[in-house]
Amino acid sequence: MNCSSMMAMPARLQDIISLARWAPSGDNTQPWRFEPLGELALRVHGFDTRDHCVYDLDGRPSRVSIGAMLETLRIAASLSGLQAKVRRDRAAPETAPVFDVEFAADPAVVPHSLAPFIESRSVQRRPLSTQALSPSERQALEHAAGEDFRLHWFEPAAERWRFARLLFQSAGIRLSIEEAYRVHAAVIEWHATESVDRIPDAAVGLDPLSLIAMRWAMRSWRRTRFVSRYLGGAVPPRLQLDLLPAYFCAGHVVITAVNEPSGPEERLDADFAAGGALQRFWLTAESLGLLHQPELTPLVFSRYAAEGRRFTRDDAAQTKAADIRRALAELIGEQTLQRTVWLGRIGRGRRARARSLRLPLEALLVKRNG
Repeated sequence: MNCSSMMAMPARLQDIISLARWAPSGDNTQPWRFEPLGELALRVHGFDTRDHCVYDLDGRPSRVSIGAMLETLRIAASLSGLQAKVRRDRAAPETAPVFDVEFAADPAVVPHSLAPFIESRSVQRRPLSTQALSPSERQALEHAAGEDFRLHWFEPAAERWRFARLLFQSAGIRLSIEEAYRVHAAVIEWHATESVDRIPDAAVGLDPLSLIAMRWAMRSWRRTRFVSRYLGGAVPPRLQLDLLPAYFCAGHVVITAVNEPSGPEERLDADFAAGGALQRFWLTAESLGLLHQPELTPLVFSRYAAEGRRFTRDDAAQTKAADIRRALAELIGEQTLQRTVWLGRIGRGRRARARSLRLPLEALLVKRNG
C-alpha cells in the first residue's frame, strides 16, 4: 500500500494497527496482514509457515501468534475508547485464516492497563536470576491467562535442572537436522542488533566467539553438519542457549487449556484463544518487571513423536524425539502434556540489548479487494 493510501486511513485505525503489530510471533514471522475496510473496520489476513518451518507443526504455533495479535488489537483499541469485535471467517482455509474486526465506541471502555507494555515486551534468551516469583506475581499471571487456561509452575532447582536437561536434549535435534538448519538460516539476520523481519544474531544469546563460529558454520548445511558431527560444534550453543538459561531462571511455566476441543473448528478457535491468553500473560510479566522466553521445541518434537509423524530424514533424530516426549511427560505429567499450549521460562534480569523489531505499517497493509 502506498503512502497516499496510508494517509487516507483514519488515524485511530493506524494507531491501533501500529500497536497491534508488536505482538509476538515465532522467529518474528509476523503472520498477519491488515486490510482497512473503512473508518473503524478491518480484515486480518493470517497465514502459517508449516510448508517450510519444521517448528510450525500443522500451523498451530502460527495460530497462537495470530491469536496474540488479535488480543493486542483489542488492548490497543481501548486507548481510543473502542471495543473490538472479532469474527473469524469460517470459510477461509486453516492455512490462511481471515478475521473481520469492527471497532465501536463504548463509554465503558477505559485504557487497558497492559497497553503501555505492548512495545517493550521482548524475549530474553540469556540466563536470568533464580529469585523466586512472589505469590502475588504468580497470582497476577494466572489471572491474566483467564479462566479457560491454567498455569503450572516448575520452580525448585531440581525441576529447573530437569528442564535444562530436556532443553539440552531437544537442542541436539534442533542443531543437527537439515530441516531445522534451513529455518535458522532464513530467520537470522547476521551482524545485526535489530531486525524488522527476522532475529538479529546479537539477540540469539551466544558469546562473541561462539557467535563468530556460528556465522561461519551457518553459511552452508555442509559446514554446519561437519562442525556438529565431527568438531563438537553443537555443544557450546546447547550449553549457552538451552542448558544454562533453563537452569538459571525463576522457573518454568506450562500453560494448559481447561477444555479439550471437540472438533477441527473448535481446535482452531482454541489455538487463537491460547494466543490471547499468552499475550495477556506475557504483557503482565512485562508489567511486573519479569522476562520471558518461549521453550516450544520440546513440545513440538514430542507431538511429532506422539503422532508418529516424520519431520526429518535423520532416523536418529526421530528416535530422539520419542525420548523427548517420554521425558517431558514424566516431568509435567501425561495429562498436562496433552493439554499444553505453551511452555516457557520466566525470571528477573537485564533486558536484552538486541531485539526483533517489526515491519513498517505500510508493509503490513493490503489493498481492499474489488
